[in-house]
Amino acid sequence: MISTDNLTMKYGETTVLDKLNLTIKPGELYCLLGANGAGKTTTINLLLGFIKPSSGSAIINGLVVAENVHKSKKNLAYIPENLMLYPNLTAVENLDYFSGIGGKSFKRQELEAFLEEAGLQADAFHNRISTFSKGMRQKVGIALALAKNASVLLLDEPTSGLDPKASNEFGILLQKLRSNGVAILMATHDLFRAKEIATHIGIMKNGQLKQEFVASEITLSDLENAYLSTMGFKEMAV
Repeated sequence: MISTDNLTMKYGETTVLDKLNLTIKPGELYCLLGANGAGKTTTINLLLGFIKPSSGSAIINGLVVAENVHKSKKNLAYIPENLMLYPNLTAVENLDYFSGIGGKSFKRQELEAFLEEAGLQADAFHNRISTFSKGMRQKVGIALALAKNASVLLLDEPTSGLDPKASNEFGILLQKLRSNGVAILMATHDLFRAKEIATHIGIMKNGQLKQEFVASEITLSDLENAYLSTMGFKEMAV
């Protein structure tokens, strides 16, 4: 489970995250929408323990992250906008290496099974990452989450730069993880994809969570109008 309790981050006199309260339960996928500088990436960095909050708490599976930085990462996986993999290693070799860092060892057939479950085509398993498209690299990221048996997944603009087909495939993979009980927080600019895959949607501006929705209870048109209104733009015509 992912939660925040009045999570606040300040740099000097500037507040970049202001008393954020979120709860994402197992099997939920929360999409956090907002412009650059809204506080989305700061939220994820606090949940990862990359930075310490000025006040409040980031909590992963009941552990306050700032007090349990290493332990809170045990069942957590993170896929950023540009996943850093070793370009001269194959998909299997990357998966083997990063799983080893996490203290897990798998046979080659098991590593291939994770990649297959993540949707990577079999003829790419033993190709170098340097030959992969971004969508293929993101599938390796999903395989890493599967190998880790992560119960929490944090995503920062993972579909940015993907073509519609790759973005759709990635969304399907996230739905599969959600159905397996993974709690997912995804920062994104993509309103359409958020509406398609999320269980819950939040809109951030200037470090504050301005609006929240149950995805099934709002239309894409209403979501877009809510977003534009929150950002201070004129609503679209209906």
